[in-house]
Amino acid sequence: MLPNIDYSEMPRALQHMLERDQPAKVLPLSRRSFLKFAGIGGLALGAFPHLALAQASTALKPAQQPSAFVQIATNGEVTVIINRLEFGQGVQTALPMILAEELDADWKLVRSHHGNSDAAYHDPFFGIHITGGSNSIKNSFMQYRELGARARAMLLAAAATRWNVDVSTLRTEAGIVIAADGRKLGYGELAEAAMALPVPEKVELKNPKDFRLIGQPTSRLDARAKSSGKQDYGIDMHLPGQLTAVVARPPVFGAKLNTVDDSAARAIKGVKAVFRLPLDRGAEGVAVVADGYWAAKQGRDALKLEWDTASASVEKVDSTKQLADYRKLANEPGARRFDADMAALDTAPRHLEAEIIFPYLAHAAMEPLNCTVALKDGAADIYTGSQSPGLDAAAVARTLGIKPEQVAMHVQMAGGGFGRRFASSSDFVVEACEIAKATRAAGLNAPVRTVWSREDDMRGGYYRPMHLHRARIGFDDKGKVLAWDHVIVGQSITAGTVFEQFQVKNGIDGTATEGMRDPYPFPMRLTVHHPKLNVPVLWWRSVGSTHTAFVMETLLDDIARATKQDPVAYRMSLFGDKHPRHRAALQLAVDKSGYGKKRLPAGRAWGVAVHESFSTVVAYVVEAAMQQGRPVLKKVTAGVHCNLAVNPRTIEAQVQGAAVMGLSMCLPGAAITLKDGVVEQSNFGDYTVARITDMPAIEVHVVPSAEPPTGMGEPGLPPLAPAFANAIAKLTGKPVRQLPFNLA
Repeated sequence: MLPNIDYSEMPRALQHMLERDQPAKVLPLSRRSFLKFAGIGGLALGAFPHLALAQASTALKPAQQPSAFVQIATNGEVTVIINRLEFGQGVQTALPMILAEELDADWKLVRSHHGNSDAAYHDPFFGIHITGGSNSIKNSFMQYRELGARARAMLLAAAATRWNVDVSTLRTEAGIVIAADGRKLGYGELAEAAMALPVPEKVELKNPKDFRLIGQPTSRLDARAKSSGKQDYGIDMHLPGQLTAVVARPPVFGAKLNTVDDSAARAIKGVKAVFRLPLDRGAEGVAVVADGYWAAKQGRDALKLEWDTASASVEKVDSTKQLADYRKLANEPGARRFDADMAALDTAPRHLEAEIIFPYLAHAAMEPLNCTVALKDGAADIYTGSQSPGLDAAAVARTLGIKPEQVAMHVQMAGGGFGRRFASSSDFVVEACEIAKATRAAGLNAPVRTVWSREDDMRGGYYRPMHLHRARIGFDDKGKVLAWDHVIVGQSITAGTVFEQFQVKNGIDGTATEGMRDPYPFPMRLTVHHPKLNVPVLWWRSVGSTHTAFVMETLLDDIARATKQDPVAYRMSLFGDKHPRHRAALQLAVDKSGYGKKRLPAGRAWGVAVHESFSTVVAYVVEAAMQQGRPVLKKVTAGVHCNLAVNPRTIEAQVQGAAVMGLSMCLPGAAITLKDGVVEQSNFGDYTVARITDMPAIEVHVVPSAEPPTGMGEPGLPPLAPAFANAIAKLTGKPVRQLPFNLA
């Protein structure tokens, strides 16, 4: 859920800004950190100080040391530590698959759990802790292969020493070292001796043709717990003596309190404390701390609060006025992303003009935000589903006035996020720390779990920005675009964050324009405006491509229809021979769907779209219908080019889940709107997400490839809405110019 851009300067710039703006630095793995990995009844790699020191003697960085990533018990059970947050995307299985492949582990004995804020768990490319941008497998593929290969080499060396044989005579298979004479030793028998050895800096990796795990459809390690209801998430945290806090938040962003009458709240049974609280973006709220959630909520409901919403500093955004303002701004000169010559625009034989509107969107994850804080003298334990435990740990240290090494991040399984769990302000984590600090100051020495309700998150969180696109296109009778003049109006999501320094160039936030023009060879002039409004915005699954893909792929279809060309053939002609991955993904979707070969039932139409984001190309061929005046998606066929598919089953699930979110964008009611500064939606009753009755059949097909894998968490979302819209346009004769669909 991060920008799909060139990050060549990102590691250095991010480190610089984290050191400048987040003074708390993340330190390398400490002795205490290694000790935390010890398992009961077995040896964890790196569990003992002398073993940790033996590995640390090499020139390898913490992120290359097997000791932080692999635990092998005496019974041969292998636990793989993941350097990402698992919040539904499947990395808790895919990353262990990669490591276990090179380790030659017995997959039946492989387990996994989260890492923490230690430096070992930095993204190897970015140099910080981060789950986002569909980078988990892409950036850690070689890292986890090498980790597994190093651990395997050390196990082989330990066996060779024990048997006094040449290591080249040994082989491994399913968690066992096998000698030429047939002798065998399990990994559990060798782990302690192996991890006392130096870590090899260079290792030989498997030939992909010899993979036995990578590329195989594999059930997720967390599937049984999740499907049975046994899986715990951050919101399920229960520590001894724990209290629960909820917060009364201002009705208008940034508002503060005039008066607080908490007498009725304090009288509620179970309520332990009530106090005013500084909130994100300079706002103010009231925290109610109680024995449990229900008592805390009842206490909050009993508060009598008067808010200062009349201050000049409190802007009351209204969606209707905002759209009018955006339309005016679209007529003004602005910063340019592309600046092709527009001389041919007025003289072109054919013209197309369009205005396309996109609303604010909530992340609306199934598990609302939460964070549990346990304070002790000079230290803090934090329990939450964090997309960036290092960034959050720095914010915790700063908020509590302690050292970063005194913050222990316990990363919990999260029930979704879509980017919301990585705000550079660490807003919900900082809030939880402020509450825990105030609770302790009130004489209550207990862990505090701060819980956001669905309504809290939907009305007081961060949103995908509202955008307005305006296009004027000149083209000829064959569909050749002669000039494309385009304007985008929308808030910047990186302004004021750690990403602004290298993301905003010439006044343009690159996240707003990613997905525009390319891969099509169009002469485009792209003007961008970033108005500043009192509405908090953040990346949302697939970031800028949530709107740019819709614009490009629907306008492309408009040109194809105007020139009486088949939309697939038109796209293929534009790709030429320069975009083989786009061609392959689209052709696969076409072939598997039966497009152009089978006859659709009466009242149905095909829709097509293809888009690249996060280095992955996804093409959709859909079947749609109009039923009782309502657009209905009947079938979806996906062609995916993500290079090597580590776990095809995860890819299928990712595309299906992204398609559901893409479908949700189209349905009536899928919008966050504001009136007089107040968000009008509060829960799934008035904010639409796709239900089971909306779901089409979804088939996912992956283009075979042996190239290193690319991202998969987000690319399945962008092309769904335009493919659906293109089918509806064929049925109605009218192009879709607004999300959610407005066919009135």
